[in-house]
Amino acid sequence: MKVCVIGGAGYIGSHAVYELIRDNNEVVVIDNLSTGLRKAVHKDAKFYEGDITVKEDLVRIFEAECSKKPFDVVMHFAAKLIVPESVSMPLEYYHNNVEGLRIMLEVIKEFNIKNVVFSSTAAVYGEPVHEVCSEDDRTKPINPYGATKLACEEMIKWVSAAYGMNYCIFRYFNVAGADKSLEIGLEKDNLTHLVPITIQTALGIREKMQVYGNDYDTKDGTCVRDYIHVSDLAYAHVLGAKYISENNKSILVNLGSNEGYTVKEVIDEVSKIRHVNYEYVERRAGDPAKLIASNSKAKEILGWTPKYTLKDIIETDMAFRDKIGRK
Repeated sequence: MKVCVIGGAGYIGSHAVYELIRDNNEVVVIDNLSTGLRKAVHKDAKFYEGDITVKEDLVRIFEAECSKKPFDVVMHFAAKLIVPESVSMPLEYYHNNVEGLRIMLEVIKEFNIKNVVFSSTAAVYGEPVHEVCSEDDRTKPINPYGATKLACEEMIKWVSAAYGMNYCIFRYFNVAGADKSLEIGLEKDNLTHLVPITIQTALGIREKMQVYGNDYDTKDGTCVRDYIHVSDLAYAHVLGAKYISENNKSILVNLGSNEGYTVKEVIDEVSKIRHVNYEYVERRAGDPAKLIASNSKAKEILGWTPKYTLKDIIETDMAFRDKIGRK
């Protein structure tokens, strides 16, 4: 396949590019480098600097590439994704995430490209209805980030119906880890997810971390959440792209572990490498005891299940941070 990856210099996008190239696909990356890194783009991928919200950028690149060989699939990773920032900057999020996707779909239509892979999020579910999220659960976002992603999903569905496109929409849960080569990983300090926070504490970037509650009805009293290795997530995009291209069908699936890990299990795994200083504090209002993704649909349709364990997630993230000097 010839695949265009928009946002392919970012954390998840760059890992998807690595997996596509390992699968012997031709890859073209478009990124405005606002948060992505040029050095994260695989050496065998062709890179263009361009902005998804500027139609002229996409048209210029698509004309140059599709005149040689049309794209079989376009993958979208070019979203703003910081939840608190989306609350304070909703107009910027709607412009980049929704308007950017609209422009991309318009260009895809003009160049007669039929297959789109879109990175969505578990944030579209909002407050969980069930401990195990399935694709049929209610979607009711509670922040602008989740709302823009849900708007994008709906736009893709309507455009697909109108113009005969195929889509693969993936709803992500918590993503962590680094590529096994340690050439790419999460270079920015993500302060919202448990795995990076625990590793930052182990590395001394944080003095101490807090665990909110240890009296939940779980194996060790701490909350269970879903964590997936970024390379497992990335490889699912290869499978998704192949599926919609070969079967001329559209799919929407969760990507998660199907089991989850407790907060204490994450801390204990990191502590095997370096000590983690933590304390238990009161529960936070609204935190469910357990929140994981059902991945039965991904397994059934794509034959996909995570290969990497929590140990792999921790070890690759820690090794990458050590490599780049985040101590």
